Amino acid sequence: MTTTVSITWDAAAARRAERQFLAGPAPAGADGATSGDVIADVVAAMRGAHAQVLSAAEISVATRTAGGLTRADVRSALWESRTLVKTYGPRGTVHLLPAHELPLWSAALTAVPAGPSPFPPGVRLTDEQTGQVLAAIGDAVEGRCLTLDELTEEVVARTGPWAGDRVMPAFQDMWPRWRQVMHRAGWAGTLCFGPNRGRKATYTRPPLGAAPAGREDTGTRNALFAFICCYLRAYGPATPAHFARWLGAPAGWATGLFREMAAAGAVDEVAFEGAPAWVAAGDTEFPEGPARGVRLLPYFDAYVVAGQPRERLFPGEAYRRALAGGQAGNHPVLLVDGVVAGVWHQRRRGRRTTVTVEPLVPLTARQRRELGEQAERVGEVLEATAELVLGKVEVGPHA
Repeated sequence: MTTTVSITWDAAAARRAERQFLAGPAPAGADGATSGDVIADVVAAMRGAHAQVLSAAEISVATRTAGGLTRADVRSALWESRTLVKTYGPRGTVHLLPAHELPLWSAALTAVPAGPSPFPPGVRLTDEQTGQVLAAIGDAVEGRCLTLDELTEEVVARTGPWAGDRVMPAFQDMWPRWRQVMHRAGWAGTLCFGPNRGRKATYTRPPLGAAPAGREDTGTRNALFAFICCYLRAYGPATPAHFARWLGAPAGWATGLFREMAAAGAVDEVAFEGAPAWVAAGDTEFPEGPARGVRLLPYFDAYVVAGQPRERLFPGEAYRRALAGGQAGNHPVLLVDGVVAGVWHQRRRGRRTTVTVEPLVPLTARQRRELGEQAERVGEVLEATAELVLGKVEVGPHA
């Protein structure tokens, strides 16, 4: 359905910050909820927390909560209460996801059309081999936590020597052939990360069985519609291109889905800064805006990775300083009133951590106080005492 609602950037940024607990933290223990429940709700609101570097995910999640929750609480939710799952999410990257949402994530991720393989023909898996590998992974991790080497042995034993051929270039190394579809086992809900065994990662089955991947039938379509509505409630107004970029999906496929949802009355069209965009049906209430407050967001925080349009979220000098070729997330960022206004870095030594912040705009006295509070909160999450330093951040991306 088309509406006449007009949404400004300030209003959109304010609502996104509010819904992702950046305007105010999620209360700890409200209505009898455990810390694991609160953490899972925060991750759901973010639509997943990027966890390639787990310490960054811990900061993303815990700083959005009240009650002094720390990285230990995030780890407890992940490995003890199991309200979180570490697995493969949007774009095939490692994420923390709420365990109770795994069926929805699985239905959506397995429905994304596979793009062309980036590997040469002699490296690729056939469709038949892919099916064998995915089945072998699921069988191998049932009731067990396996290291990568152990999982490789199990997959090869269940399929054939071809699966273990080290032909897949990755990170200045050659990986066994089967690993090119490892993320798809995560998407299908048959694989997730288990607790580390020493320094080695392990893999197991998720604590809650996700719905099996199916055809593009009515159930899968409904799940996709629900999944897109969840995304729009967190990051709307948005376009199909924004959604496709966040998910790592073909733009044409996303456009078709939005068209179907519009015809079904599942989304509403609005004018976002004068251009057509979409929100979930009926979800057209926005605050006056703009967002207020100072926040320190770590690498690949969901707010900056999914937030669009980039030029609004990264205004002026921030576009050059805090992005890498237009890609968000490579630098931890200083957020001021809902937009990126600097970069930061933390270096830990024992029980102390130095938080160096490079603002790209002048800060008021109030904003400096808030920045000090944010640095203290980062230290608290990391179970360290933080020292705030204002100055040039000399390290590069991913440092």
